[in-house]
Amino acid sequence: MTKQQALKLFEERRVRTVWDDEQEKWYFSIVDVVAVLTDSSNPQTYWRVLKKRLLAEGNETVTNCNGLKMQATDGKMRLTDVADTEQLLRLIQSIPSPKAEPFKLWMAKVASERLNQIQDPELSIDQALMDYKRMGYSDSWINQRLKSIEIRKDLTDEWKKHGLQEGVQFATLTDIIYQTWSDMTSKEYKQFKGLKKENLRDNMTNKELVLNMLAELSTKEISETSDPETFNDHIDIAQQGGEVARNARLELEAKTGKRVISPLNAKSGILLKGKSEDISKEGSEDELKD
Repeated sequence: MTKQQALKLFEERRVRTVWDDEQEKWYFSIVDVVAVLTDSSNPQTYWRVLKKRLLAEGNETVTNCNGLKMQATDGKMRLTDVADTEQLLRLIQSIPSPKAEPFKLWMAKVASERLNQIQDPELSIDQALMDYKRMGYSDSWINQRLKSIEIRKDLTDEWKKHGLQEGVQFATLTDIIYQTWSDMTSKEYKQFKGLKKENLRDNMTNKELVLNMLAELSTKEISETSDPETFNDHIDIAQQGGEVARNARLELEAKTGKRVISPLNAKSGILLKGKSEDISKEGSEDELKD
C-alpha cells in the first residue's frame, strides 16, 4: 500500500496525516488532534483514557480506528492511532472542550442542512450552484457541471431499475466508462490531474465534461434499448457507451491537433473566472504522437 506522508497545520499546530492511495482517504493522528483541541499536557494519556471510556460504551468508531507508523518528535517512526475524516469527526463529538465546540456546532448545522436537502432536493442544486460560484467557476462551466449531474442521475436510476447495487457495482461500471473513453481508470485520471480526495468531475474542463456526459448518456440509452439481464451485460453496455465518447474524442483530437484530456484541475486554474481552459504548450500535435 502506497502512502504519502504530509503535515497539516491545524490552528497553527501540526497534525500528522497519511494519504492512503488505495482507499483514497486521509488518516489523521488522533493524539495530535487531541493535543490541539484540549491543550492537554499529556495528550497520549488523555486519548488513552478517552479511548477506554468509549470502548466501554461500545463505541464502534474507536474499535475501527487503525494504527499506522508516523514520524514522532524524536524522528523515529512509531505506531500511532489514526482516524479517517468520518471517524475523526465522530471522536471530536466526544471531546468535552471549548475548542471542540465550534466543530460540534458546524457538524450539527451540516447535518440539519443535509436533512433539509433530502426533503427538498432543489435545495441541493441551489447549494451546489452557490458553492461552485464561491469557488470561482465560470457560469458556462457550472451549467455544464449541473447538466452532468442530471445525466449521471439518469444513468444511476437506469442501473437501479435493473437491480444493480450502489457501491462496488456502480464504481466498476463507472470505471469501465472512464477507461473506455479516456484510456484511464478513474484513479489514473485523478492521478493525472494531481487529485486525491477531490471529485474528478469537479476538476474536468468543459470538453472533458461534455465527453463524459456523452459516454454516460450513451450508456443509459443503450441500456434502455438492450434491457440487460446480467452484470456482464451491463459491463458490455458500459464499454459501448464509453466507445461512443472515445470515438468523438479521437476525431476531435485528430481535427484540432490538441489533446482533449487536460492535467488542469480546479486549483491550477481550470475554468476559473478570468483564466483560460487551455495551456499554451499543451495539446500540440507533438503531444498527440507521444
